[in-house]
Amino acid sequence: MIRTPSRRSVLGFLAAGAPFAALAQGSLLQQGEGLLGKVPSGGGQSGGNAGAGLSSGEIGSGLKDALKVASQRVVDRVGKVDGYNGDPAIRIPLPGPLEKIEGPLKAMGAGGALSDLQLKMNRAAEQAAPKALDIFIDAASKMTINDAHAILAGPNDAATQYFRRTSSASLTQAFRPVVQGTLSSVGAVQAFSSVQAKAQTIPFGGQEVAKFNLTDFTVGKALDGLFHYMAVEEAAIRTNPAARSTELLKKVFG
Repeated sequence: MIRTPSRRSVLGFLAAGAPFAALAQGSLLQQGEGLLGKVPSGGGQSGGNAGAGLSSGEIGSGLKDALKVASQRVVDRVGKVDGYNGDPAIRIPLPGPLEKIEGPLKAMGAGGALSDLQLKMNRAAEQAAPKALDIFIDAASKMTINDAHAILAGPNDAATQYFRRTSSASLTQAFRPVVQGTLSSVGAVQAFSSVQAKAQTIPFGGQEVAKFNLTDFTVGKALDGLFHYMAVEEAAIRTNPAARSTELLKKVFG
């Protein structure tokens, strides 16, 4: 009788993941041939043999456990000092209105304030990231059998799309007060106010900056970073057959 994998066994499955370059090239769906038959390389729907030999419960249990552990890995990766700021893939940039007038602002001596503002936006995202874990785990736990089959048979980013669809509102609600409080406490709000004042002196440069919402921008970019690495984990789940430490994982992700 096949046993549902424990958290330890799933952790063991993911701990030996392939190098990052390989992860970026794989996908949960492209390599799911053992379960679903050939999935078109373009990420289309699978054929009629999806889930052959497995019960819906086995498919759902294996996928839920894997996504819960993937969520832990994502949060561990970004929810630390320089999790965002030190990672070019997800580092939060200056807001668009400021980028447009970055040159004139620097010429006015605001270069240090701009760098400080960007750093503090990233620090706010890093502090908010741990709030995502319980929300991701809850979303994975509520996954239905139909959700599980849709993820396995859907496009290449189906798991990431599932999390975006089911958890974006909750993540925004959880992140906003943390980001807002952190932006204030670390001095980002003051830095932004200073930059806004200088922007007002630049022809056609101050209006867009004046009405810009720094908190909303930072929250949105923080969520983009989370979902970026959820897509990477979606690939990691499928790229190392030797790491599938239980029979269920071997069958579901084989």
